[in-house]
Amino acid sequence: MSNMVYGYARVSTRQQDLSRQLDFLERYECHKIYTEKISGIRTNRPELNKLKKRVKEKDKIIIESFSRLGRSTKDLIDLVYFFERKGVKVISIKENFDTQTPQGKLMMTVFQAFSQFERDIIVERTKEGLDSARARGNIGGRPRIDPKLIQYALNLYQKEGRTVVDICAQTGIKRSTFYRYLRLENDNLLS
Repeated sequence: MSNMVYGYARVSTRQQDLSRQLDFLERYECHKIYTEKISGIRTNRPELNKLKKRVKEKDKIIIESFSRLGRSTKDLIDLVYFFERKGVKVISIKENFDTQTPQGKLMMTVFQAFSQFERDIIVERTKEGLDSARARGNIGGRPRIDPKLIQYALNLYQKEGRTVVDICAQTGIKRSTFYRYLRLENDNLLS
């Protein structure tokens, strides 16, 4: 079987139209075009997942622009490297970019460096923010819940048989927090 040319087009909402992207992809005589109307933020994109499973070495993937493929710089780089490891060429029409040319490989290296830089900056800012908060006396983390309120909620559950929904509505304790304290209470009883 000859090498395949696949297209991938995505818009973020059902109201948006894929026509413009499909017009671009038609010019490249794609054998099959995968389309999605789903936010790029979603990690589970079914059509993209199908495409990832289907492609083989020496196939090509054509996209209208990188923004249609990746939801972030890191996601885009991860996807392109995934396809590169499989020996699949990725071509972005808008950016005039081909991952298997020397220029494309150089740009991917630059993208990867910027992605790492972006991650490092986020870590640095987070650390600075935590240090600043600690210097002002804030220790961070979840706000403490009055132990008496927790005990009251546990008693409502264990002795009065009230539902968790009612208890949380009455006390203002989040359901996940209530269950965490309930597990702790049960663990303490068993040990």
